[in-house]
Parts: sequence; C-alpha cells; structure tokens
Amino acid sequence: MKNYRIKLPQVIILAFLCMMIVTAHFLKMDLILLLNDSLIKFMMNGILVLSLIPMLNAGIGMNFGLPIGITSGLIGMCIAINFRLTGMTGFLGAILFTVPTGVAFGWVYGLILNKVKGREEIAGTFLGFSFIPLMNYFWTLAPFQNRQMLYPIGGAGLRPKIGLNPYFTKILDTLFVIKIKGVSIPLGMLIFYSLICVFIYTFFKSKLGRAMIAVGENEHFSYLSGINILNARSFAIILSTTIAGVGICVYAQSYGFLELYNSPLMMAFPAVSAILIGGSTGRKTFIFEAILGTYVFQSIYLLSVPLANELLVPEIAEIFRMMITNAIILYALLKKERGVS
Repeated sequence: MKNYRIKLPQVIILAFLCMMIVTAHFLKMDLILLLNDSLIKFMMNGILVLSLIPMLNAGIGMNFGLPIGITSGLIGMCIAINFRLTGMTGFLGAILFTVPTGVAFGWVYGLILNKVKGREEIAGTFLGFSFIPLMNYFWTLAPFQNRQMLYPIGGAGLRPKIGLNPYFTKILDTLFVIKIKGVSIPLGMLIFYSLICVFIYTFFKSKLGRAMIAVGENEHFSYLSGINILNARSFAIILSTTIAGVGICVYAQSYGFLELYNSPLMMAFPAVSAILIGGSTGRKTFIFEAILGTYVFQSIYLLSVPLANELLVPEIAEIFRMMITNAIILYALLKKERGVS
C-alpha cells in the first residue's frame, strides 16, 4: 500500500456502492446474506484480477488476452477430472497440471506480444478472441476417457459444462469456515488468496521482479542498465498467464462447474474493470488496487440483480452490469490518452 492514494474515480465508485447498500437496507434485503456472497465472489474472482499485475508492472498493459491463461486452467482441471482425482488432491492436481500448460501458452503468447510492442492490448484482445474458437476444436477432439466429461451420445467430445460435484466442488469455500455474527468467512479460500498475494509481492521484491518494474517504468534506462527487456517482458507474460490458469481453478471450484468452449471469451473485461476501479492507471499496479477493485466491482455486480428486481425491470440487471464494465474501461482508456496519472 506504499504510495497508494485513493483517487477521485475510486471515491465516486465507493460512494455509488454505499448508495446501493443503503438502498438495499431500506428495501429490507438480507445484508448478511449479501455480505457472505460478496466475500465468496471477491475471492473466487480475485486471483484472475491479480494475474493482471505482472504484465501491468512490466509496461505491457491490460491483459485482454486473459482467456489464453484461463484456457490453461481449464485444461489442467480437465486432466485432473479425467484421472478422477477428488477432494483437495483433485484441486491441487488441477493446479499442478495447469502450471506447465500456462507456462507453454504464456511463452508463445509472449513471443507474439514482443513482436507487436506498443500495441499489446489490441493484439491481446484479438489473440484471446482467436484462441477460443481454436480451442473449441480441441475440446471436441481431445482424447479424454472419463464418461462424465463426454457427450452422452457418441461418447466423444467434451460437454460445454462439466459438474465438479464428484471431484472438488467448493473445496476451498468449505475449508475452515468460521462464522462471526452470521457472517461466514471461508478461511481456506482466504488463505489461498493471501498466498497468491504474498507470492506476487515477494516476487516483485526479487531481482527479476524489480527488473520487470524498471522495464515498465523506463525501457531505455533499463536497456542501458543491462536488463534484457524482451526476457523480462516474456517472463511477465508467462507469470500472468499461469496465475490466470490458477485463478480459473479457484473460480470453477467455487462456481461448481467447469465451463468450456466460448465461456472464457468475455472474462477479461470484468477483471480489467475491477483493477481499474481499484485505481490502476495501466502502469505500476499495487496489490491493494487489485484487492479493492475486485471487492467493489463484485459487490456492485452482486447488488445490481436484487436492486434491479425491486426497483426496475429484472432484465435491466445484465444491461446495467455491461454498462458499468465497459464505461470503466472506456474512462481508463480516455484518461490514458490524455496522459492523466
């Protein structure tokens, strides 16, 4: 949190969230239940947001190619399910299978982004949107053997949605849960999330982490200092991609289902919106910004549905969510173009 300051956009969005909470209170909604859900939503989405930090700190920009990293996690979980791994063994096995896949995907992703320096965000967007249709062929043709994963007719091709109930559903959500005045705190999920935060914080205190930050702040100075700029950028992309793979494992175990095919297509936009709400300017990003942005953004997401049902037409909730998501990204891009810090 060193040198972090709450900026005007964060003040506005926090005031908006407070207004929604007050409105929910006057409508006699169960705020304890909403708080419980907000904690789960925060931690199940939090690692995906944290995965953006390495690329931001290396000066590569927002990772709109997040679906590439998410796909590595989906492959890792599919392998764990194919071996019928259950419980904590299944969840840790999924992460173990995710890491080498994320490293491989991140390496190729890094090679491409290093060829388009200065246009990484738009290139990442197109790469993410192109990669998902390519993976759809993989899900159809992959030689998995577990019948619970496959289409019932024909016995080939993975189902679009695979239930995790026999394997590792909510394995972190239900690990070491404590209740304080009706509020359930999933310590298992919180510990895992904290470990990822500590890992990222410790990494950026290392020599390689500091080299990444230097590259993000001033490439010319970094080059004169003897830093291999392309290697630093590549490692940041690999790290972001791998953490995103771990993030989707946490997301899926909490959600209870593994969603394939086109499901990861739009998942980059909520993550980018969350870190922008937290105060990131698209350059050096603090872990606290990811934590604050994720909680605020997911809380707004969570409150929008019941409030829309009570005050507006129920169908307006999803429109409201999309307006917030895209408006935040647009605001950040406009601010970046004007050079406002």
